Amino acid sequence: MFVKKSILFILCVLSVSLVSAQKNDQKPNIVFILADDLGYGDLGVYGQKIIKTPNIDRLAQDGILFTEFYAGTSVCAPSRSSLLTGQHTGHTYIRGNKEIEPEGQEPLVDSVQTYAQLLQEKGYTTGAFGKWGLGMVGTSGAPDKKGFDTFFGYNCQRQSHRYYPTHLWSNEQKIVLEGNDLTNKVHYAPSLIQEKTIAFIEENQNKPFFLFIPTTLPHAELQGPDDEFYKMYANEFEEKAYKGNDYGPNATVTGYASVEKPRATYAAMVSRMDAYVGEVIAKIEELGLSENTIIIFSSDNGAHREGGADPVFFNSSGNLRGYKRDLYEGGIKTPFIVKWPAKIKPGSKSDHIGSFWDIMPSFVDITKANKPHYTDGLSFLPTLLGKTNKQKKHKYLYWEFHEDGGRQAVRMGKWKAVRLNVNKNPNGDIELYDLSIDPKEQNNLADSNPKIVKKMKGYLQEAHRPNALFPFQSEINN
Repeated sequence: MFVKKSILFILCVLSVSLVSAQKNDQKPNIVFILADDLGYGDLGVYGQKIIKTPNIDRLAQDGILFTEFYAGTSVCAPSRSSLLTGQHTGHTYIRGNKEIEPEGQEPLVDSVQTYAQLLQEKGYTTGAFGKWGLGMVGTSGAPDKKGFDTFFGYNCQRQSHRYYPTHLWSNEQKIVLEGNDLTNKVHYAPSLIQEKTIAFIEENQNKPFFLFIPTTLPHAELQGPDDEFYKMYANEFEEKAYKGNDYGPNATVTGYASVEKPRATYAAMVSRMDAYVGEVIAKIEELGLSENTIIIFSSDNGAHREGGADPVFFNSSGNLRGYKRDLYEGGIKTPFIVKWPAKIKPGSKSDHIGSFWDIMPSFVDITKANKPHYTDGLSFLPTLLGKTNKQKKHKYLYWEFHEDGGRQAVRMGKWKAVRLNVNKNPNGDIELYDLSIDPKEQNNLADSNPKIVKKMKGYLQEAHRPNALFPFQSEINN
């Protein structure tokens, strides 16, 4: 009898241990929400005083908020290329918004590896819902070729300039939106994309999933239904109507429609995006997935000034210099929030200096996926876990931008260097700022810090790898 009881006890202990081991070995779900052209200061938790963002603010309260995190660069396609490939814009394949007719952008080539592919190899079911912009359907850069089992939304970022588009894409199938003909407005694309997003969570609740949500909100054009979000702000501000390329017989895909109240409409779009984030969180909680789900929120670059948007009024750059297309802080510093109840202490805040190219090695570290062929990034998992003494730091961060004469920037600790007009003078002078005392980049200290200037110029040369698709007009010589 004693032997039987002993054996039963041992079996019970082994069973509990096995269940515990399986639970500890369970891969976490990952949800990455990427806003489009949302400024560093557009969220309440980052200082926004006018626009209401309660759900994203709560996400920060439940997790960790980064104050020194950076996007890949200051416009859509190259920033997303940096995000997905783990490489800064001196190395990543796509470095500009190069359009392909009749629809789409320059595709990522076969040899380019994304972290979605690494997660797919690890057994994750993967989905992307929103805006792609890294390769049209049927090309080497299409979502299904770069690690996503499911895609729904705008493949082409040019098409996403219209919130009532003629069509969206479901994997390789073109979904014609009956009634949307650039004259009539029937189907609001963000609403359709949100429905598919929630459905993906429900359909994949019993297996590890990676959900990428590159929402188009609040990118121009400024458009949305006349609903509760718009009514929150419709009579709150003095307004100056914006005259644009209206829906009608002469409308083109790339235009931005007129808007009577641009301030109210922009605020409504941000609050709508916040509500969609809340719906994602609520669905994850409803399904009992919260403890084992990582939720990340960020934006692809700084605030835009297009289609009637007024980032000065809203202080969208959070008192920083610059906007979208600038390599000053307002163009590249981004909100970055991570919630992971099982691992991250609620209400945490970090001044760790990180970037989009750190996402790939961090996901690899978290999921034990195969290491990438190459990355410029460093895992920030130690920071998420509160083990800051084990956190590796970058020697420097680097950005380049291939419009407006060509631009470069580098950050080394507290120092930030910016070089303008690179096309004309690839080895020209730089501006130098001490961000620890001058976060607004107002005082150029280059003349009084020749040693720092020399080092920063060396990094600018070191980080830029020539790229035939997106060359500076005169390539930088080492």
